[in-house]
Amino acid sequence: MTHLKIGDKAPAINSIDQNGETITLDQFKGKKVVLYFYPKDMTPGCTVQSCNLRDNYQTLLDKGYVVLGCSVDSPARHVKFIKKYDLPFSLISDEDKKVVEDYGVWGLKKFMGKEYMGINRTTFVIDEKGIIEDIIEKVNTKEHTSQILN
Repeated sequence: MTHLKIGDKAPAINSIDQNGETITLDQFKGKKVVLYFYPKDMTPGCTVQSCNLRDNYQTLLDKGYVVLGCSVDSPARHVKFIKKYDLPFSLISDEDKKVVEDYGVWGLKKFMGKEYMGINRTTFVIDEKGIIEDIIEKVNTKEHTSQILN
């Protein structure tokens, strides 16, 4: 799926979050980053995954992680998602698909016999120096924090 591997330098990010503020990976140098790519705000699997990270957010913070979600949804849709589910972390709005393409998570998907282009749910754990420490391609939405910490 992704062309990136553990040990690679994480691709730069220069996008906006739900508030329209610029967000870059360089802002988080010196911190570990959980960058999770998910298909769409307000959908069942994405909600379960985001809420699992929300419910375990303090544990992730205590272990030195910053959490960032990313989808191709608009900032306005991200705001609704954050408010509805009380998400404590930023969501990157990648409407031009630059970030999802740079990370290799945009691709062909199949659902109920139909093929379409979309985000393949993937999480990257990036170390303090911007190096990919782990790539989780088989995300368990209900147990995602455990996957990150193990």
